Amino acid sequence: MAAPSPCVDICKIVQRTGHCRGCGRTVAEIRVWKMASDEEKEAILARLPERLRMMDQAEP
Repeated sequence: MAAPSPCVDICKIVQRTGHCRGCGRTVAEIRVWKMASDEEKEAILARLPERLRMMDQAEP
């Protein structure tokens, strides 16, 4: 079963981190998502929770 996209329709790249404010992916990860293998998608998904936590903690 293919991994679902983590997109939450809040598409804003945070310049300081290079990650999307909504899903946590980089622009490169967003671009390749549809063509990525299931393994690549799972690897991307595994990185997102920590990225999102870091962005939440950094916001005032």
